[in-house]
Amino acid sequence: MKRLLFAFIAGFVAVLIFHQGMLSILYAVGFTSRAPFPIQPTQPLAIPQIWSSAFWGGVWGLVFAAFFRLPSKGARYWLGAILFGAIGPTLAAWFLVASIKGQPLAVGWKLAPMMTGFLVNGAWGLGTALFLHWFSRK
Repeated sequence: MKRLLFAFIAGFVAVLIFHQGMLSILYAVGFTSRAPFPIQPTQPLAIPQIWSSAFWGGVWGLVFAAFFRLPSKGARYWLGAILFGAIGPTLAAWFLVASIKGQPLAVGWKLAPMMTGFLVNGAWGLGTALFLHWFSRK
């Protein structure tokens, strides 16, 4: 049970630091028009977008923990974490979430927004792995 709590917290905090950190960098250099730390309300609960994203980052942290049982120091763990983040949540957002919200699939197949998804979610994967690794040592 403690591992699941840590996995949720790791994914939640990784959104706030790594995901939004990468988005801040991409926004600052003009690669994306998506501003970091969005506060517009989500539907139907009117929760600020950043907290909704962090919550779903926590949920994905649980999925992450199911795939990565024991954090390790090996390069495969870190590379796997980045790839898991870049691919899993990104594809879910492009196809599942977009379908539910009536948005274009795969962000309309536009290269910059597609790359933004891979980069911010890959950063999230790295952050989640880092926090889980840190939590497992405590």
